[in-house]
Amino acid sequence: MKNIKIKVSFSIIVLFCFSLITKAQYQPKNISPAEIEKANQWVSKTYNALSQDEKLGQLFIVALYTNKDEAHINTVRNMVVNEKIGGLILMQDDAAKEINLVNEFQKKSKIPLMIGMDAEWGLFQRIAAAHKFPWAMTLGAIQDKSLISEMSAKIAEDAERMGINWDFAPVVDVNTNPNNPIIGNRSFGSEVPNVISSALAYSNGLQDNNILAAIKHFPGHGDTDQDSHLDLPVISHSLKRLNEIEIAPFKALMDKGIGGVMVAHLYVPALEKTKGIPASISKNIITGILKDQLGYKGLIITDALNMGAVANKFKAGELDAMAFSAGNDIMLFSQDVSTGKKLIQQAIDKGEISQNRVEESVKKILLTKYYLGLNQYEPRNPQNINEDLNNASHSAIVQKMYSNALTLIKDEKKMLPLNCKETYYYVPVEEAPYQTFIDQLNLNSTIILKKASEISSIPANSKVIVGFHKDNSTAYKSYKISTESKKILADLAKNQNVILNVFGSAYALRDVDISKISTVLVSYENNDDSMIATAKAFGGQTKIWGKLPVLVNDHLKAGMGLELNPSSRIDLPTKIKTVIE
Repeated sequence: MKNIKIKVSFSIIVLFCFSLITKAQYQPKNISPAEIEKANQWVSKTYNALSQDEKLGQLFIVALYTNKDEAHINTVRNMVVNEKIGGLILMQDDAAKEINLVNEFQKKSKIPLMIGMDAEWGLFQRIAAAHKFPWAMTLGAIQDKSLISEMSAKIAEDAERMGINWDFAPVVDVNTNPNNPIIGNRSFGSEVPNVISSALAYSNGLQDNNILAAIKHFPGHGDTDQDSHLDLPVISHSLKRLNEIEIAPFKALMDKGIGGVMVAHLYVPALEKTKGIPASISKNIITGILKDQLGYKGLIITDALNMGAVANKFKAGELDAMAFSAGNDIMLFSQDVSTGKKLIQQAIDKGEISQNRVEESVKKILLTKYYLGLNQYEPRNPQNINEDLNNASHSAIVQKMYSNALTLIKDEKKMLPLNCKETYYYVPVEEAPYQTFIDQLNLNSTIILKKASEISSIPANSKVIVGFHKDNSTAYKSYKISTESKKILADLAKNQNVILNVFGSAYALRDVDISKISTVLVSYENNDDSMIATAKAFGGQTKIWGKLPVLVNDHLKAGMGLELNPSSRIDLPTKIKTVIE
C-alpha cells in the first residue's frame, strides 16, 4: 500500500511539473484531468518529433491573400512545405477559394496549421460575401452583455465553417481619443468597466464554441491620433494613468482563460526607456510586464509585422528575431520567415536566447492547437459557403444587436414612439444611403421625403425627422458632420419639432448643437440591419435602452441614455406610403 501511494504521488508531481512547461491560457470548458494529461502527452510526443527547424517554424504566421496572383499563392504554399510555418492569417477575399487552399495546406503540413483572421465584426471584415456584424462601439452600448456572447458565438460558427480557429478579436483598447484614426469604432468605448464586460462576453462567445480569442492591442491603443499601419504612435501617459486606463482591461481579462494577447506597435516611454522601441519588440513590456508582472500564460502574438510602425524602421527577418527575443510566442504577418528563423537560431547558438524559450513557446502553441481540435482536422466543404455565411439567421441576430444598442439621448416632447396617425417629414443628410429606413418606418400616416434644398417648403410646427446617414463601408471612416448638415439641422430647429437620428458614431454629436432638438437617437451605424432595427423602435415595437459607450463632450457623457418601453399603440400598416415632393 505504501509503495502505491509513493507511485501515485510521484506521477502527480511529474504531471504537475510537465503541465507547468506546457501551460496555456485556453482550455475547453469542463475538460477532465484525464483529457489534460492526454493533451500534454500529445504535446510532448509531437514536440520531441520535431526538428529544430520545424520547431522554429511553429513561431510564424504568414498572410494568405486569395485576391492576389498565383505567384503569391505559390509563395505561401512553399512556406507551408519548406519553412514548416505554424499558421496562416486569411485576408481578402473569396471564401470558397480560401477553404480549398486551407484544406490543401493543412494536408501538406506536418503539424496542423493555426488559421487566423481579423474578424472583429465577423468574417465580413475580410470576406465581402459574409454578413456584417456590428462594430464594437455599437456593442458597447448594449446593456445585456449576454447578447454579445450570442453574437460572437455566431461568428464562431462562421469561422468553424471556414476552417478558421483563431479570431484576432476583441479589441480591448479604451478609446479615450475621439480623433483616433485606427481604433474608434473598433473599441467598446471610453469606460474601462464597459470595455471589460463587453470584451469578456465577446471572448466567451468565441471560446465556448472552440474558436480562440485574442485581446488587443497591448498595452493599449485607445489614446492615439496616429495610425500604426503608417507610423509609430506614442502613448506618453504616466505609469499611473496607464495602469488605470490602458492596461486595466488586459489585467482584468488575463485570468479569464482568454487564449491570446496581441501586442501593439506603440512607443510607450513610461514602460520602455529606449526611444523608438515599439511595445511589440520590447522585452521590458512583453517579458517584464505582460509575462512576469501580470503573469499571462497564454499565447502572445505580435500585431502584423508588415505595418509601417515597424516595417519602415526594421528589416524583415531581423524584426521577427527581435520580436521573439522580446517574449512573443508568434510573429504575425512575417515578411521573411527564413531570415527570421536563421537569426533566432544564431541568437540561440550565441546564448542570447535560450532553447527553453523555444520550448516554452512551441509547447504553448501545440497545446492550444490540440485544445482547438487541430490534431484531428477535418477538411471543410466549400459548397454553398457564401449562403452559409450570409442568411436570415445572421440578419436576425444582427438586428437584435442594433435594436439593443439604440441610445435615446433626449425626448423632451415625448415624440417617440411615432404617432401612427400623424404625418412626418423626413430629411436625410450626409453621404450614405437612407431609403431602407424610410421603407421600414411603420406608420399609418404619410412620410414626406424632403431633400435638404427643400426644407423651406415644410410647414411650420411640423414633425420632422432628420437622419444623419454616415458612410458605413469601413470602421475607419470619419464620423464628422458637415457644416452644411449642421446648418440644416439648426434651421429646422427654429420652427419645427425635430427628431434627430444619428446613423453613425455617437462622436458625430461632438460639435453638433442639440439644445433646441426635442429628440435625439443614436443608431451607431448606417446599413440595412441598423435601419430596420431603428424603424421598429420608432414604431414602438421594441424597447430602447442602450447607453452611450463613449464620452462625446461635456454634455454627452458615457452612460447616458433614456429607456423607452415598447408602445401599446401597435396599429401598424402593411405598406408605407412614401411621397417625394
